[in-house]
Amino acid sequence: MSSHTSTRRLPAAPSAVAALVAAAACWGLGTVASKQVVDDVAPLTLLPLQLAASCALLLLLTAVRRERFAWTPPMRRLAALGVLNPGVAYALGLIGLTTITASMSVLLWALEPVIILLLAALVLREHIPASLAVSVAVAITGVLLVVYQPGATGKAIGITLTLVSIGFCALYAVLTRRLMLDDSSLTVVLAQQAAALGFAVALATVVGLAGGPGWDFSGLGAGAWLGAAGSGVLYYGLGFWFFVTGLRQVPASYAGAFLPLIPVFGVAAGYLTGERLDPRQWLGAVIIVAATVGIAIRQRAGTAAAPTTSGASR
Repeated sequence: MSSHTSTRRLPAAPSAVAALVAAAACWGLGTVASKQVVDDVAPLTLLPLQLAASCALLLLLTAVRRERFAWTPPMRRLAALGVLNPGVAYALGLIGLTTITASMSVLLWALEPVIILLLAALVLREHIPASLAVSVAVAITGVLLVVYQPGATGKAIGITLTLVSIGFCALYAVLTRRLMLDDSSLTVVLAQQAAALGFAVALATVVGLAGGPGWDFSGLGAGAWLGAAGSGVLYYGLGFWFFVTGLRQVPASYAGAFLPLIPVFGVAAGYLTGERLDPRQWLGAVIIVAATVGIAIRQRAGTAAAPTTSGASR
């Protein structure tokens, strides 16, 4: 893989920041929307429904934008990552969520930016500035203040599956960054989500044939169908498109540093549904936003001052 320097990406830095913030917003709002739907739709039925809606949107956008889709070997490798995430990762996450509390799940997911930093250093040989590591740690502290709830517990199997899911999501971000060269973000995400959809359909079918909770359309009304489609478009279609758009312009470690914004948008959406933040949560939200703004400013200044290699030659 050829080397890419942050100097080459400098003109696109503002658009990358906007895309990564938009991705965090979609995932935060999409999480709230998914929670409203999962009470009415079985998880292994919900996932393929969401991915089908996402693929329909991405296919429409590809046609409108007249994006060229070339099924090249690099594109096939990128598409295969869709089986990893959101395919396997979210399937494991849904299973793990059945044996741990929602609070424990959110707390564990706060580790994702840290894992991305570690994998970016190990796999991509990215230089991780001390200032970035400190800012991510500060942002995660803010996340804990926002999402921590007493009684966050869970069984060992649920915690293990959730951690594996988080690891797969972090690995997806790093490997996608490594494999992407000049491919369109839109076509990459379409290929990945089509692969994830195939996996989700196969998984629900196999689990159903084995007597487990696979496909289950009983009692689904129009509201449930619309909720599944809407949450899928927001969480998978738009969220992944924005993230990959930002990811192709900046180092993976930098892209991952924006993930702590997700619970900020999540609690903002919860506020609209009647939930209210206590002073501790407000403090956490302010810390997250301040840390993220600091990351964006320092990255811009550091890029202008000294180019850094974001991927080693392979």
